[in-house]
Amino acid sequence: MKALRNTIVSVLLIVAMVALVACGNTAEDTTSENESAGSEKTKLVVGTDTSFVPFEYQNQETGEYEGFDIDLWAAIADELGVEYELKPMDFNGLIPALQSGTIDVALAGMTIKEERKEKVDFALPYYDAGLLVLVRADEEEIQSVDDLDGKVIATKTGTTSYDYSAEKVEGVKEVKPFPNIDGAYMELINNGADAVIFDSPNVMFFAKDKGKGQVKPVGDILQGQQYGIAFPKGSELVPEVNEALEKIFENGTYNEIYKKWFGQEPKSLPSAK
Repeated sequence: MKALRNTIVSVLLIVAMVALVACGNTAEDTTSENESAGSEKTKLVVGTDTSFVPFEYQNQETGEYEGFDIDLWAAIADELGVEYELKPMDFNGLIPALQSGTIDVALAGMTIKEERKEKVDFALPYYDAGLLVLVRADEEEIQSVDDLDGKVIATKTGTTSYDYSAEKVEGVKEVKPFPNIDGAYMELINNGADAVIFDSPNVMFFAKDKGKGQVKPVGDILQGQQYGIAFPKGSELVPEVNEALEKIFENGTYNEIYKKWFGQEPKSLPSAK
């Protein structure tokens, strides 16, 4: 009996040791899987609306995404030492994508507004802009926003430009929203609208590029704005991106990128207002 009891005890000890080894292997496997999953998350997903020239657009010849924002983010990512992938999407889907965790960053010439700040966090402002009125090249009656009484305005839906056109322009006959600003420009050229109101850098770029000879900007810059890079609420990336932006402002990289896309260096660097 004693020999049998000793045998049973030995078997139980062996079983226990095997179980412990198995648990250890499972813990190691889980750790390995978690580390692997974490490493995958180091590649940030950057959502962008690639219809906002010259900030972000797709080069039809190369298929590559280009623009002021694209170059700026490349410089920021270089400072942070992170990898990323660009995810083109409709502008109106950017904030919901941040909220759902589909993307880590939204970069699309997004105006910093209080109602947006309730839903997402912004890094430091990186571009000072405003709105501008665009009309056909042969238009003589409309010289500024004050001449839009009874007129039809085309613009991009879900933007500050739409809000301004619908709420601030007195006596406007109709505001036609388009999912992409190119649609609004074509509506103007084809006489479906009397004017376009949109972000000044995009309006000026279109007027000297694809719309040259067909359209012209008129009046003063309206409603000063600032663009910001957006993140999910509480994102740890915000202070890191702020630090990277400050370095880029100080070392001249920002000025180089600005000059590349706008033909001159900025009169002043963006600052939090």
